[in-house]
Amino acid sequence: MTEITDVPSPFCGIGTDDLVIAVEGVSLTVTKNGCAVNTPAFEQAITDIAPRIAGKEVSLDVAVTKAAALLKDTRQPVFGGCATDVNGMRALLALADKSGAVVDNMNFTGARRNFLALQDSGWMNTTLAEVKNRCDLLLIVGVDLERFAPRFFERYLWCEAAMFLADTGQREVIYLGKAPSGKASTSPKGRKAQVFACADADLPEVLAVLRALVKGHPVRAEAVGGIAVSDLQMIAGKLQAAQYSVVTWAAAALAFSQAELSVQMLCEIVKDINNQNTRCSGLPLGGKDGDQTANQVCGWTTGFPARTRFSGGFPEYDPFLYDTRQMLDRGEADALVWVQAFNADSTPPKTTLPTIVLGRSGMVFEREPDVFIPVGTPGVDHAGHAYRMDNVVAIRLKKLRDSGLPSTAQVLAAIEQAL
Repeated sequence: MTEITDVPSPFCGIGTDDLVIAVEGVSLTVTKNGCAVNTPAFEQAITDIAPRIAGKEVSLDVAVTKAAALLKDTRQPVFGGCATDVNGMRALLALADKSGAVVDNMNFTGARRNFLALQDSGWMNTTLAEVKNRCDLLLIVGVDLERFAPRFFERYLWCEAAMFLADTGQREVIYLGKAPSGKASTSPKGRKAQVFACADADLPEVLAVLRALVKGHPVRAEAVGGIAVSDLQMIAGKLQAAQYSVVTWAAAALAFSQAELSVQMLCEIVKDINNQNTRCSGLPLGGKDGDQTANQVCGWTTGFPARTRFSGGFPEYDPFLYDTRQMLDRGEADALVWVQAFNADSTPPKTTLPTIVLGRSGMVFEREPDVFIPVGTPGVDHAGHAYRMDNVVAIRLKKLRDSGLPSTAQVLAAIEQAL
């Protein structure tokens, strides 16, 4: 048995890098600093290492040849999932360019709400390091942050020391929308988060009233979405009085129509606070299943985030048209390539089209794909890089074991060569 310290995680999105993992053969055990997200992801057992064609085990070379044959005569395949590391995403884009595919990250529908707000009116966002060193008030909107990233509070709020705060235990936490599922938001000194719960459908109206109060506009109603306007006035006052407040949200959790307008409202509240002689920043949550990595690599390669088409001979971006599920439903694709190196439970959408899956070992399918190639997980089976949620740091992932599984980049490059 070998014990590896300071292990970074590609699973939680917040750049946790202090895990201690015991390695015995191909079995991993998180012995320190695990959480409900990271521990099961690292400890998942390897159940299959051989590629399959129509459910029958074959060699990797045979599976690669078959995958290339399925792609050879396609006119518009869809590359979905896109859950991989930097090199895997580079190889995916190279193959998509060669085969004229549409590239769509599995989490893009949520990310689109952020992109639309960013493209329309811009935003003022911060980094995890700034949260750790400066934030004295955290406003959490529409998401259970503790469930999203169990160690967020431990790592970035209730840390022992901060560069610009004398006592991190005096930070304030306010939940607006969803209530926390546990007690991680309670400070080490016992100071609990204030919670103002409302239904998701009421968040747009609640945020509109909050912005009006931040701007000093009169509001005649006594309550909105079940929250007293006086409580929203209190939140506005705390934002205005804080030295460095942070507003955080998860676009994927805002599951209601035109949620991008609510994201835009949050971004405008941040700007309004910054016009009132204090500091405020946004912090959009993400970074799971390689979504930030996919959009970063796609961005510097093509100029666009994921959901980009290559069949026209040049990259063409459309955040609505090039949705994997909708393209399959509309009959606009003739093959599906699903890449998911992190989560064995994240299987491809149902389709009768020829399907190629590069997935984490242990995937169970309702319909066996035409080609299934188990690939190594970045940060577990091979080294790599993945972007955390604030997009400013590419985490250097370690290789923890010798599983014999190829990387996503290796398999995609082999398919491209076979074409």
